Amino acid sequence: MFGAVVVGIGTAGRVRIRDMLAPLPGSPAEQLRVRGFISRRSLDTEQGVSQISVEEAVSREDVHVAFICTDNVQHEDSVRTFLQAGKHVCVEYPMTTNYKAAVELWALAQEKGVVLHEEHIELLTEDYKGLKREVEGKTLQEGSLHFTGGVVKPGFGFPAFSGIARLTWLVDLFGELSVISATVEDDDSGNHSKMTTKLMTCDKRPLTWIEERGPGLPRAKNINFQFDSCTLTQIPPAPRGAVGLFMQDLIHFSAKLVDQVSPEEIQRERVRILHCLELAEKIQRLCQS
Repeated sequence: MFGAVVVGIGTAGRVRIRDMLAPLPGSPAEQLRVRGFISRRSLDTEQGVSQISVEEAVSREDVHVAFICTDNVQHEDSVRTFLQAGKHVCVEYPMTTNYKAAVELWALAQEKGVVLHEEHIELLTEDYKGLKREVEGKTLQEGSLHFTGGVVKPGFGFPAFSGIARLTWLVDLFGELSVISATVEDDDSGNHSKMTTKLMTCDKRPLTWIEERGPGLPRAKNINFQFDSCTLTQIPPAPRGAVGLFMQDLIHFSAKLVDQVSPEEIQRERVRILHCLELAEKIQRLCQS
């Protein structure tokens, strides 16, 4: 059994506790037990789970795992604290807003012999799985992904990091990418922003990623992928999956803890995650130069 703590009690933190209290029967997630939660606020129990301090969590021998569910800019320090204590870590994307730090954290996890897992529920949605099936086997000519959504709260980082889920889609669909150019437009109020990034696939096919946020903007992903055989302008509609996204991720993370995921798959994930973080950092640098 693996004792776990949840760091951060927002929506994701509460879902993590819920899923560990009622894991999918027969799945590796049954190996997890919640030992407590950590919050900057002083709170009552959460779903019957008590609040504990960071100091207690890192020192307790019955705590083996930390789930990091805080603001993006706080991820790095929390991940480092628990890795240094020899605890396995599951962290929401992005694990850091700094590529070099991410490389250091992976090295630290390897040194300590523990699992470092970055959650990517956007790859687990039924609509994304349907899109990936549609794309498979087709040759891209050019494409675009334009995301719109509401204003993000402070603490989520630069749009290339707060929106790294969309970048991860593009890398997972089309492979390694390079950044050609990137700009960001902000209005005077600071509430509306539009980041436009020009990317290139390994076989020199252009991709445009637009991340746009502002008051009243609908949460939507607009695609236009032109292939040699057809054009996709809509994400295929899909019914909701039988297993929740965070539960799917919990099962995948738990499988790593009990050595049910191959080293090759873990390495592929690591390469993809670090590539996306490196791209995000390059985009930020170009936008701010």
